[in-house]
Amino acid sequence: MEPETSPPRLRIRIVFGEDEIMGPGKAELLERIGRCGSIAAAGREMNMSYKRAWSLIGTMNAMFSAPVVESTRGGAGGGGAVLTDRGRDVLALYRQFEADAAKAGSPRLDALSRMMTDMPGGK
Repeated sequence: MEPETSPPRLRIRIVFGEDEIMGPGKAELLERIGRCGSIAAAGREMNMSYKRAWSLIGTMNAMFSAPVVESTRGGAGGGGAVLTDRGRDVLALYRQFEADAAKAGSPRLDALSRMMTDMPGGK
């Protein structure tokens, strides 16, 4: 049986400055925070440490003119996190940019794919 190949895909990183980058990992983290309501839970789903998830949120909150995530401390009632309006806008614009790039680049991705060859031994 032939191994299943997946279609090519783009992974877009937008570099605004040396430490100001928006990419697929940050977008996924925002999506998961929006769904889970928790930075810790979102990080766990991504096999990411809580410290790393917090660091990425801090970077994004500092990058944009308004925070993308707001959080409340844990305790007896538990804490949580929500995407702000800015966070939802950033995520939506990033995902639309990905979709636009994939659509525009589709003919070139197809052409590159046709140039690919299967390598012996699956390497």
